[in-house]
Amino acid sequence: MVKKSWLFLLFFICIFASCDQLHESKISKDKSKISKVALINIGYDLSKPDSVYILPKKLKEISGITELDSSRIACIQDEREIVFIYDLNSGRIIRRIDIGYKGDYEGIARVDSTLYILRSDGEVSEIKNFETENFVRSTFSSGIPWKDNEGICYDPTNNYLLITSKETPRKSSENRDKRFVYGFNLTSKKPVTEPVFTFDLSVIDSFAIENNIAVPMKDKKKGKNREPDIRFLVSDLAIHPITGRLFLLSSADKLLFVFNRKNEIEFIGSLNPDLFAQPEGITFMKNGDMYISNEGQKKSATLVRFNYRPQAANRPESQP
Repeated sequence: MVKKSWLFLLFFICIFASCDQLHESKISKDKSKISKVALINIGYDLSKPDSVYILPKKLKEISGITELDSSRIACIQDEREIVFIYDLNSGRIIRRIDIGYKGDYEGIARVDSTLYILRSDGEVSEIKNFETENFVRSTFSSGIPWKDNEGICYDPTNNYLLITSKETPRKSSENRDKRFVYGFNLTSKKPVTEPVFTFDLSVIDSFAIENNIAVPMKDKKKGKNREPDIRFLVSDLAIHPITGRLFLLSSADKLLFVFNRKNEIEFIGSLNPDLFAQPEGITFMKNGDMYISNEGQKKSATLVRFNYRPQAANRPESQP
């Protein structure tokens, strides 16, 4: 009888030891998901724009923007392949490059005298010498392995086009909590084999909690703390011309994300819905001034400007 009691005692000790090891393993795994990068000053106060431009009706469906020079921005809208050149000084469209094809055009990027227009199915239109009437248009497949492509920008460091999609991995996939930015190499004219950036949603969630940033939250479940509900569906992206950091918009979350070149999250900022009805495009001037475009819903489309002030930005709004 004594022998049996000792056997039962040994059995329960083994169970508790095993559970403790599993718990320690889970803690260790969770810690590996925590961002080790501090919140940075990105140089913009997102609650205080320097200017808001009311765009013409023809740009109500504006879906992407790119800088041309200090006073002009090229815009694309998502129904036809038409490039609208918008003059910031006069507040009007001063030229149209009317290709005319119908489709779901979502993004635009400039590389010197060439424009690249992204269609949602991954096809890219290349318009060489766009400033002249003798521009030359051709198309190619980006090779991105996702549908619903939304954002495109130029990466001058690698001579890549960076492209991102709103499509997400299936819940059954091991990558269900990952988001990717893919590249197209303009030197080799081939898609980059592996994602250029890979983002882990659990790290982004941890960063938001650690820095007390106001983000969408899940409904509180009994006995559990509320958790972030960040979808991270990127509508556009751009590389900062001075810092080299990657800025990404998520219209669904009304958030702006900033990452360094090591895939590390450095900033999350809330976008006020009153100011950002549907943020779909982002671009920078060479001096760092940031422009974010919003599709028109019940109101007109807008273009919001933030002057670059590296030491003047405020900390993101805290959670209530």
